[in-house]
Amino acid sequence: MSAIALILAAGLGKRMKSSLPKVLHPVLGDPSLLWVLRALPPEVGHAVLVLHHGKERVEQALASWTTQGLLPCPVTTVDQGEPLGTGHAARSAAAELDRLGAEKVIILCGDVPLIRRETVAALASAPAALLALEMENPHGYGRVVQKADGTLSAIVEHKDASEAQRAIRRVNGGAYALPWRPLREALGRLTNDNAQGEFYLTDAVMDVASRQPVAVDLCDPDELMGMNSRADQAQLQRFAQERINAGWMDEGVTFLDPSGAIVGPRVFLGRDVLVAQGVSLEGSVTVGDGAVLGQGCVITDSAIGDGALVRPYSVINQSQVGPGSLIGPFAHLREGTVLEKGVHLGNFVETKKTLMHAGSKANHLSYLGDSEVGERTNIGAGLITCNYDGFNKHRTVIGKDVFVGSDCQLVAPINLGDGSLIGAGTTVTQDVPADALALSRSPLTIKEGGAARIRARLKAVKQGR
Repeated sequence: MSAIALILAAGLGKRMKSSLPKVLHPVLGDPSLLWVLRALPPEVGHAVLVLHHGKERVEQALASWTTQGLLPCPVTTVDQGEPLGTGHAARSAAAELDRLGAEKVIILCGDVPLIRRETVAALASAPAALLALEMENPHGYGRVVQKADGTLSAIVEHKDASEAQRAIRRVNGGAYALPWRPLREALGRLTNDNAQGEFYLTDAVMDVASRQPVAVDLCDPDELMGMNSRADQAQLQRFAQERINAGWMDEGVTFLDPSGAIVGPRVFLGRDVLVAQGVSLEGSVTVGDGAVLGQGCVITDSAIGDGALVRPYSVINQSQVGPGSLIGPFAHLREGTVLEKGVHLGNFVETKKTLMHAGSKANHLSYLGDSEVGERTNIGAGLITCNYDGFNKHRTVIGKDVFVGSDCQLVAPINLGDGSLIGAGTTVTQDVPADALALSRSPLTIKEGGAARIRARLKAVKQGR
């Protein structure tokens, strides 16, 4: 049977008080809608998104996710137009679902990010089903009334429920798997004869249930929590954080403080990784076996090799850190940095689009931009690659076994040959041959008693003499 996901994502989200479409608000770095799409199992061959508010921004995000290979299936969109309720949203997708040859429709909400793939797969496997949850305090939620055989009898809104129905703790989760033909017919019969003047999807679900059995499947409450406010967003982040970190601990990862570490849903952690307090890992991050991530590190869209040590408060973005490398503290690896095995980058070193070959070191206070550094080369404190002339970026190539002294400036484009030695304080403006010494240094002048004379003159000026 051809199963199509129908994801409702047209809402404005007034309580979020934001210009960002509600479904693009992030949970652990990934937008809510991306979480929902990622939960679609292989049984779902296509997804249709119903959009309206912020449609252009959502479609831009979809295009980016497609380019990055983050979507499990093809996705198309339809515009609901003036939003007239959830039933109207589903009905606006009818032509697209017909075009795709839908036989079964899996209906999800784009602002309910934590539903699991296993849950959606189980939902998709049923001929017709609704997801429900048990709540200690179900006040305000639609109650799920069941027949003697457990199938759906009715969904009753709280304001319309009798006292006996209000005692029911099982509430509607807003996720459904329904055969398309009877659902399409039910959507066509919907009316908006109610106080809100809206077309309700629940009315169509009950219409289907009156003609064939609709199972009621229970689900963990956190899987069906929606993001309707900033407080909801914070709670969803806590749920996701607990779920993800607990899963990695089961796989052999040590967290010094699981409640204080942010690990995104697209992160992979190897065995015996240690994650200290305040670490944040977002986007596509891979951390190899035995690596240590020190307190306060922020790593985004990067790969950390086996046994690497990232010392506290280092920032790594779109970079690769080789096995056994030592980073930081307070290092900044910007986009395009590639470190091979055993590279050392120390405190307050910044790199950008730089390749450092195995065993090379830059331990203190340096900037390496648009550069290549050869094997075993040592970069002294205070080095700057002058890679930008105000119009264009230029490359610096430093050979292997080079020693660059402290406080040097390398004015690109420039090449330093293998084994060359650059004296401290040198400004290099031309290529240096292999094994050559490059040194630019003004003569040192020492004047005996000069300091005492200056102090005496300044003292006299201060006293008005």
